[in-house]
Amino acid sequence: MMAQPSVILATGSYDHTIRFWEAKSGRCYRTIQVQESQVNRLEITPDKRYLAAAGNPHIRLYDVNSNSPQPVMSYDSHTNNVMAVGFQCDGNWMYSGSEDGTVKIWDLRAPGCQREYESRAAVNTVVLHPNQTELISGDQNGNIRVWDLTANSCSCELVPEVDTAVRSLTVMWDGSLVVAANNHGTCYVWRLLRGTQTMTNFEPLHKLQAHNGYILKCLLSPEFCEPHRYLATASSDHTVKIWNVDGFTLEKTLTGHQRWVWDCVFSVDGAYLITASSDSTARLWSMSTGEDIRVYQGHHKATVCCALHDGAEPSAA
Repeated sequence: MMAQPSVILATGSYDHTIRFWEAKSGRCYRTIQVQESQVNRLEITPDKRYLAAAGNPHIRLYDVNSNSPQPVMSYDSHTNNVMAVGFQCDGNWMYSGSEDGTVKIWDLRAPGCQREYESRAAVNTVVLHPNQTELISGDQNGNIRVWDLTANSCSCELVPEVDTAVRSLTVMWDGSLVVAANNHGTCYVWRLLRGTQTMTNFEPLHKLQAHNGYILKCLLSPEFCEPHRYLATASSDHTVKIWNVDGFTLEKTLTGHQRWVWDCVFSVDGAYLITASSDSTARLWSMSTGEDIRVYQGHHKATVCCALHDGAEPSAA
């Protein structure tokens, strides 16, 4: 067993590896070879013990604190690229979305999929509402759907722009806003209003033309970033833009990557942002200066996903 680092930073690449990095020094201390598939998405469990790697078509769970190259568990019922993966806040279950058109829920302690929802188009993105009872998915045909886990059904459907793929969804930590980013460089912002039931209602708030290229990832800042509220948009135009959620004015443009920026993740206090790019690097940015303060070099092909957990475990919080 290795001593558990307080900051876990991992990146996934088309070179079929996952790398773990010392965030401050930039040193890679562990490399996992993922033989059979590219890595599309990475997510760390809330207790920092495991890393989920979404591939084609499997999801593999790796032990963060061991040097074993073998996954501790494999989740196998998707039939195409898994594009989204995440965890319920207590880490009891995992959700996923795939180009096979389904959203699935998995009990981490049991093999097999517990639930499945049909989106009828390739799913690019899935987020869990902070209430932990609704999943929101976005697909290649431009549909956004809310899956009510209590009623076990689709409670809401939206199509912000017909036939324009929804690439990324993000929900504010307090459940007040949802943002959808698409292939036209546009972000749609809605207020989330609670109905009489638990059903979420979307009230259009803003339409933001953020980039000329694709937006590959959009992300709202975390709770401990308050009172500041930011939206980060990562794009095929090689930049990440930071928007102030109050009025959606452009705060900063992060420039440095040489190719598409596929993924980004905030530090727990919102003071830093990690990005992953087709230029094969990941970078650490200071939100206050907009400068990159660390470059993580080691992948040989596009780095398409990154995961960071630098917060307290839920039990300690």
